[in-house]
Amino acid sequence: MWPSPITFVGLNAKLEPLGQHHHDDLVEAVCDGDLWDHWYTAIPTPEGMATEIDRRLGLQAKGSMLPFAVIALEGDLAGKAVGMTTYMNIDAANRRVEIGSTWYRRAVQRSAVNTECKRLLLTHAFEQLDCIAVEFRTHFFNHQSRRGIERLGAKLDGVLRNHQINPHPAAGGSLRDTCVYSIIASEWPTVKAHLNHQMIKPRG
Repeated sequence: MWPSPITFVGLNAKLEPLGQHHHDDLVEAVCDGDLWDHWYTAIPTPEGMATEIDRRLGLQAKGSMLPFAVIALEGDLAGKAVGMTTYMNIDAANRRVEIGSTWYRRAVQRSAVNTECKRLLLTHAFEQLDCIAVEFRTHFFNHQSRRGIERLGAKLDGVLRNHQINPHPAAGGSLRDTCVYSIIASEWPTVKAHLNHQMIKPRG
């Protein structure tokens, strides 16, 4: 399997292979902000969490996804799963992955957790997996996600118009325009320096 299951440990968060033993923490996490209620995202409901975990594990078995639970290491939530992320749309032949299907409970959004998780995943992708590019995709109207991706240093490749039918009930069958971003291998040293700076600068 490429990439193989692995655990990453940072200062603020740990990424470990997703399993059903994370279910209860993730149900609690998704209820922090009613995250499933955003029409432009695909975040599981509390009732659908077990099914979503199984879906991701099924894609892992097929070789197209490597899912992780995000475990907080600091503060009141230390030791608890506070979100999910993945390597997805894995293209082993061309050494490309997408980092996506990511969500975090509201209490850790806009914290060092997301930056550190992205740094861990990107470092592994470029320095161990020898990826030629790493993609990020998000809904055109998910402005919070787009700003977060751009803060990482990823560049917009383009917009896939009418890319998908949005399944969220509140979307009314509307069509999704998907923004595609990427970081390519030659950009990684500069992006890595930027992320390292983001991790150490004071937060006010």
